[in-house]
Amino acid sequence: MANTKSAKKAMRSNDRRRLRNRIHIGRARTEVKRARKAIEAGDVTLATEAVRSASKWLDHAASKGSVHKNNAARRKGRLMKHLARLQAQAK
Repeated sequence: MANTKSAKKAMRSNDRRRLRNRIHIGRARTEVKRARKAIEAGDVTLATEAVRSASKWLDHAASKGSVHKNNAARRKGRLMKHLARLQAQAK
């Protein structure tokens, strides 16, 4: 347990940040999961919309500092790669 006044304040601040980060990270992870399921299902239009939504939420989480911008870019790139593979198979 924290002893000093500043350490106690830091714990409160960390808790607020953690809760805020969980909101952004959780939403991004949910959207990524939806996108992956849509890609696995093979529906190109649904997958395209899901990847767009996942990309939006990953960017949002990165802009808030909940995830690193390179982490968001890497996840978006992987989703786009899978989507491109699905679109190539559909043609």
